Amino acid sequence: MIAARTLEEGRAWLEGRLNVPLQPGGQHAAFGTHNALLSLGSAYLEVIAIDPHAPTPARPRWFALDTPGMHERLAAGPALIHWVAAVSEPLPHGLELARGTNRWQLTVPENGSLPMGGVSPSLIYWHTPPPATVLPDAGVRLITLRLGTPEPDRLRNILNDLHFTGEVEVYEAPQVELGAQLRTQDGLVEL
Repeated sequence: MIAARTLEEGRAWLEGRLNVPLQPGGQHAAFGTHNALLSLGSAYLEVIAIDPHAPTPARPRWFALDTPGMHERLAAGPALIHWVAAVSEPLPHGLELARGTNRWQLTVPENGSLPMGGVSPSLIYWHTPPPATVLPDAGVRLITLRLGTPEPDRLRNILNDLHFTGEVEVYEAPQVELGAQLRTQDGLVEL
């Protein structure tokens, strides 16, 4: 999940780094946001921003997009802020969401915050085929998602409880850090 002050800024930033076009996403009426997407094969990358044409939602926006801290962070440019892990069973406490023909459940804290500052995943259950299965394949692949946290054992326990498998590296860091290594047709790219 890459956040930006505007969708145009986030899209230009990511397309410039990966040298591939992103696909249009759409609007998220429940949160007043919009997005653009990129297939990573079995996963996908999303650029998200507040939609300036949408009404202010009744609850805090997801992914901490309403917070002064996130506004300050994004003033320096788009950033990898979070990740989402798909689960195979419906979520007992997930929000039911929709965008176009897509239907899914997602865990979103009431205050819109990022779990563990962004390193612990939100969980998603798809009622419809996930975007990774329908987006055109631009040949970009996730090699490693790097998650730094002052609480690496706590994060490892969360991932173990989820039976998570994937290319994720958890390490101890003085503050939350997210990074990703992607393989593109032009070589490796670090986000």
